[in-house]
Amino acid sequence: MNYQKIFGLVLTTLISAGIIPAQEAKEQTLSLSQCVEIALRHNPLLLSSLDEYRASLARINQAKEFPQPTLSFDSDFQPRLFDFKGSREFYAGLSQTLEFPGKRRLRGEIASRESGEILAEIDLLKLDLIFKVKQAFFNLLLTHEKNKYAQQDLALSEDFLQKAELRRSAGDIAEVEALRARVETSKAVNAVRISENEERLAAAELNFLLARRKMEPLKISGEWEKTDILLDIEEFKRRAFSVRPEIKKINLAMEREALKKNQARFSLLPDFNVGVSQHRIMGELKTWDITISAPIPLFFWQPLKGTIAESEATMDSLKRQADHLRDEISLEVEEAVLNANTAGSQIALFEDGILKQAEEVYNTFLFSFQKGEIGGIELIEARRSLMEGRKAYADAVYNYAVTLAALEKSIGQPLKGSRHE
Repeated sequence: MNYQKIFGLVLTTLISAGIIPAQEAKEQTLSLSQCVEIALRHNPLLLSSLDEYRASLARINQAKEFPQPTLSFDSDFQPRLFDFKGSREFYAGLSQTLEFPGKRRLRGEIASRESGEILAEIDLLKLDLIFKVKQAFFNLLLTHEKNKYAQQDLALSEDFLQKAELRRSAGDIAEVEALRARVETSKAVNAVRISENEERLAAAELNFLLARRKMEPLKISGEWEKTDILLDIEEFKRRAFSVRPEIKKINLAMEREALKKNQARFSLLPDFNVGVSQHRIMGELKTWDITISAPIPLFFWQPLKGTIAESEATMDSLKRQADHLRDEISLEVEEAVLNANTAGSQIALFEDGILKQAEEVYNTFLFSFQKGEIGGIELIEARRSLMEGRKAYADAVYNYAVTLAALEKSIGQPLKGSRHE
């Protein structure tokens, strides 16, 4: 009997039935949108905030609860302790507190505003998390690109070393030229190791944001955002002022304080306590008692100097915070737009000539070196300029993608025309 086949058949059946989770033979390749979705679904800090929001929704119901009725019993003139049968007089009744109309509604609205503030905090946390995921995703692309350039540099160095060794053997160049080629190859090998380590660290950072194990293998697919977008600063400011979670949170906080101020005024209005009880005296007829009571707002200045004064001071503070926040948002938007314009200009500069010129110079120097017209130093410098140009171009494209992500964060929503909208 082939036990391996039987075990494989049982395992396949369990996976198909969903009893055992399937492990894909191939490692999943994640796009940027998938990474963002995973982070929003599994990030522990965000999940904790959502739990807090659910708790705040429960507090709304708590705030709107009705006062519980009170059942009372009074046994008088007992001949002995706990001799209820021998009691000559007792009362048995039920009472209920009736709040002044509007108080219960106000408590519910205050709790609702507090819940809305927590939701705004969650939206802000999402914005920050999305930006960090995009930044980490683009950084992983950058390290992968630089690793590719380091591999290319190593291949060019090894090719240069091979040609130098052949020319040294033929007596065309001195030993020092071959030694220089060996040193450059060693540097290229070390650069590859460094770039591979940077790529692993970038993958670990993205894994952390996705709530995965830091060293878990991770493959991504995508490109840096290079889409031309009309960067209208004033339009972006208007959008930011209307949708930024911090603005919403401050507005909700001011509404909450206004409601608290009204609640303090309502505290001067009395709640009524209505009770009905049966009164029995030994040898007498049973009678009924009805009681109505209400507090007297004698110390009316207490809420005026306490809760109302606190709410007014808090509202003044929130108004100043809102003014400061608008200035801060304006600065963020302006800075993000200027950074995006600068990064876009750098990309255009590289694409319009620098990269092509660097490649042409390197090929020309390589041909001259093979012909014996120049030494190894000139070729090494030309190759180094080519590699530095490619890395600088990758940095410029990365910076542009990150500045667009920062601009999306600053306005609180995706950019129109962005592929990640």
